[in-house]
Amino acid sequence: MSPRRNRPRRSSASPQPPAEERVRKGVEGVQQYRDGEWMVRSIFGGAAAKTYRCPGCVQEIRPGVAHVVAWPVDGRGDETDRRHWHTGCWRARDRRGPAVERSRSAPRYG
Repeated sequence: MSPRRNRPRRSSASPQPPAEERVRKGVEGVQQYRDGEWMVRSIFGGAAAKTYRCPGCVQEIRPGVAHVVAWPVDGRGDETDRRHWHTGCWRARDRRGPAVERSRSAPRYG
């Protein structure tokens, strides 16, 4: 009788991309929300190299900050419909109203 194998066997049916490719691209999956299904990819801090504007809070996502990239799954959009969100803003987007951009001289209320 052979000894027990502690490690799970790798299946050749679903090959994994190299580790550096997974870090650069992030981890992705489909998420269901009221407005449809979204492909959501988590971007790790080390892979974030550019500055983006979060549509949830209209603040910058600086390089080196972990965040989320989301785009519609159902074919409504293309690659230009990808949006970079702060992770917290993405999770709270159902509870938050749309952000209003104002100029510096605009009144805050009213």
